[in-house]
Amino acid sequence: MTTYWLEHGWVGERVEDGVVVDLVPPDAPGPVPVDEELGNGATAPGPVPPGHILAVRTGVATPPAGAVRLPGLTLPGLANAHSHAFHRALRATAQVGSGTFWTWRETMYRFAAALTPDSYHALARAVYAEMALAGITAVGEFHYLHHQPDGRPYDNPNAMGEALIAAAADAGVRLTLLDTAYLSSGFGAEPDRHQRRFSDTTAEEWAARADRLRGDSHTLIGAAVHSVRAVPADQLATVAEFARRRGAPLHVHLSEQRAENEACLAATGRTPAQLLADHGVLGPGTTGVHNTHLTDEDISLIGTSSTGTCMCPTTERDLADGIGPAPRLQRAGSPLSLGSDSHAVIDLFEEARALELNERLRSRTRGHWTAAALLRAATADGHAALGRPEAGTLAPGAPGDLTTLALDTVRTAGAPPLLGAETAVFAAGAADVRHVLVGGRVIVRDGRHVTLPETGRALAEAVAAVQDGGRAAAR
Repeated sequence: MTTYWLEHGWVGERVEDGVVVDLVPPDAPGPVPVDEELGNGATAPGPVPPGHILAVRTGVATPPAGAVRLPGLTLPGLANAHSHAFHRALRATAQVGSGTFWTWRETMYRFAAALTPDSYHALARAVYAEMALAGITAVGEFHYLHHQPDGRPYDNPNAMGEALIAAAADAGVRLTLLDTAYLSSGFGAEPDRHQRRFSDTTAEEWAARADRLRGDSHTLIGAAVHSVRAVPADQLATVAEFARRRGAPLHVHLSEQRAENEACLAATGRTPAQLLADHGVLGPGTTGVHNTHLTDEDISLIGTSSTGTCMCPTTERDLADGIGPAPRLQRAGSPLSLGSDSHAVIDLFEEARALELNERLRSRTRGHWTAAALLRAATADGHAALGRPEAGTLAPGAPGDLTTLALDTVRTAGAPPLLGAETAVFAAGAADVRHVLVGGRVIVRDGRHVTLPETGRALAEAVAAVQDGGRAAAR
């Protein structure tokens, strides 16, 4: 057993002082029986697997002998529910000039064309390490770069997806690979030259390729519909059935742009949400990403079906998408999660803060969510959206995924520890993360990634390689 003493811990959605967390070591030979003599805290109901929490005790004023001290506020590991790893290469570059989502997309295509399995592995490994440094212990990768730029499959048809799986393992974070069906450039249109590498031609061919992907202790294989414009209506059910058959999470970009809504109405007479409902895509295993431009009926369909909503506020404002109706969606029954999407920044505290502050700007009132509710979106509800409902809590039986935030930096100092949730959401940032454990294994120590200590250099080199390739492709 490995014991950690948390100066302050987020337990049961409140800050507790002096929290002892007993973990089964990640290299233990097998599950450990529960010892009822562990103390006054809660223990797991049965044998606990390696890398999971065995017991949690609160109100322990001094560290037990041999315990590892974690000063500051320790939270469950954060969940980044929506990522496009290769978009990290666009940071700053995409801020030059003006335009819309659609002009930004042309720049994105140029970088997408430059990636190979090797260069994608190098970039994603550094991006996932950046996430780990920000306290993120699990990521949902919305993956559609499947083939060679001309659309021909690699000798290994899943070479790009497996590069992402290896990258996450190297960085030490959990991955839900949301293998994405992307079959057309618009309603009734073939993929254009930029999109050929995304397409498997049909949903059946997509499913046959995706079915060959294999998860492991750190990797889940999920599914995604890129959007209603990218998957023909008569093939949506195939993707939904693939996810149901595997018990896998299903994600979909939904109503991010008004132009998509207008095109969908013109082609089908239905809004995107209505079209997805018609073909069995909505439901408790599904998460709509963005959910920005919705009708009252759309909100009801999403909420009553318990379809989740992943908001990506820093990307939505970066791309001038708009502010989605998150409070109404949640009241209707849609659980909220958060993602960094295009990685304009990678900071789940900022995403949580932006969700509330954007709504304040829209409504001109304050206090739409408590800090505790925003932390839940960044932790438990985010992990659930990624297919890990047991994660995102400091509780017996949960994975040993911990993120410790310093409370003595220039951003976080001054407030009483009791207000640690408010400090985390409304003042802290990724730079305040000090220690991160995934499955009981330390991946960030004292603000430094353990296996990729020169993360900045790795990012610079990987991004430069992709940008050079993108310039060459443009010529």
